[in-house]
Amino acid sequence: MYESKSTSKSLILPIILLLLLSPFAFKTVLSENEETEDFEDIQELIAIDDEQEVGENSQQTTNHEFNNFGKKSEAEVLSKAQRVVIELNNDNTKRVIEENEYVMVLGYAPWCVRSAELMPRFAEAANVLKGFESGILMAKIDSERYPKAATSLGIKGFPTLLLFVNGSSQPYTGGFSSEEMVIWARKKTGEPVIRINSVAEANEFLKQQDKYAVGLFDKFEGPDYGEFVKAAAADNEIQFVETSSIEVAKVLYPVAKPTKPFFGLVKSEPEHYTSLDGNFTSDRILHFLENNKFPLVTIMTELNSAKVYASTNKRQVYVFAEADDLKKLLEPLQEIAKKFKSEDNLAKPFLTLFGLEESEETAVIAFDYKFNSKYLLESDPTSRNIEDFCLGLLQGTLTPYYKSQPIPENKNASVLTVVGKTFDELVLSSPTNILLEVHTPWCITCETTSKQVEKLAKHFKGLDNLVFARIDASTNEHPKLQVEDYPTLLFYPANDKSNPINLPTKSSLKDLAALINKNLKTQDPLAKDELLKTQDPLAKDEL
Repeated sequence: MYESKSTSKSLILPIILLLLLSPFAFKTVLSENEETEDFEDIQELIAIDDEQEVGENSQQTTNHEFNNFGKKSEAEVLSKAQRVVIELNNDNTKRVIEENEYVMVLGYAPWCVRSAELMPRFAEAANVLKGFESGILMAKIDSERYPKAATSLGIKGFPTLLLFVNGSSQPYTGGFSSEEMVIWARKKTGEPVIRINSVAEANEFLKQQDKYAVGLFDKFEGPDYGEFVKAAAADNEIQFVETSSIEVAKVLYPVAKPTKPFFGLVKSEPEHYTSLDGNFTSDRILHFLENNKFPLVTIMTELNSAKVYASTNKRQVYVFAEADDLKKLLEPLQEIAKKFKSEDNLAKPFLTLFGLEESEETAVIAFDYKFNSKYLLESDPTSRNIEDFCLGLLQGTLTPYYKSQPIPENKNASVLTVVGKTFDELVLSSPTNILLEVHTPWCITCETTSKQVEKLAKHFKGLDNLVFARIDASTNEHPKLQVEDYPTLLFYPANDKSNPINLPTKSSLKDLAALINKNLKTQDPLAKDELLKTQDPLAKDEL
């Protein structure tokens, strides 16, 4: 267990598994564990209904203790869990929304994979809310079968979650686990904080929650308490609990002797306990939670990726590894993170930015979104090297990384192939004029422009002060090459490489040749006769 203080110089170290070659390896392991836990939780919740069916009376405590009954099949349990969720249709949608103060609606499509993944969690959340005697009605609608009703609710995509309060909808902004849905729904319907009055209630709460924020107050009033409640209502992800008992606080936050007022965050990971010192304001509390809510090392999934992307922390280090390598790196990375704490394949979009999408090696990358820079650890991913890499990111001493293909062989080529590593040498430092074609593989019109460049290179063959070149912008980068449209033709004058001239790619071959001649003569007025001598007469006919 570790206790740490909040700091503004924190780093997020998410780990993302490289699943390019075995896309189901990690997902299977993770899903089996999560589904087993979810299945057992649902069984406990369904036990409440079982008791009622057999006529047994059960006494519910403040925290709704659940009894264990015999194990049921997964299909039976999930089927019964989903009975708590009302199925909307064209006939009942309007009535359900109008007659209930709170209705949380899941819009789905039968063919949507994300919908299929979300519905069991939605059903589990409905059961938990039922156990809490919440006034929230949980409902779902097949948006493909009932498009008119779905449209009337404002459902445009799948899956969509909406909360209706007295008939008015608001978008869902929470996480996508059942626990996160319960927390968000309770907070948005007037229950942002759970009050715990006894040690027994605290112990029961701990059986159900492994991540929460705890506040200790002498009385549930005053400026500090008001800011605490305000922060609880504003936060969408973390369950807030409050108590006025020192003994209860010791159960909820056992590593310290809290004094009133007190605020701490508890997580089920190596950095288990973190406390906030100083005066309480809602902004300070929310900032503290934003900096500390992630684990030391986050394994990114479809469920949490949006939260990682939306983090206000602009310095992020990503590690892409196979499942076996991940196990070896996880503990060392957690130790490193402590020092810096102040589906489809999730890895592929990141690796593509570095040209590493086909790599099978462990990759350690970083981003500084403040400067729109990216970095790559190019040495072995040892614990020491990763720590130095993180330190360099924090101190701003890392060299930005730019993609580049291997250096090609350009011998006897009429149009040189430029890559990121040779852009300085062949373009910016070249003493000659350069006509550079910038293209990408997915560009529809690039092929036409490439053929024109080939003909122009043949036309101007033998001219010593003009070189034709091309670069694939999808796999090569350079800080001085900033192009957004493809294809692009850039004429780099020999005497001013910092101001390339953009030539129109939709021009005819003849017009392009005229523009090149014009720019060459502008650079050297005496070159007119030389141009006429060196132009290929056969190629001239093609113009």
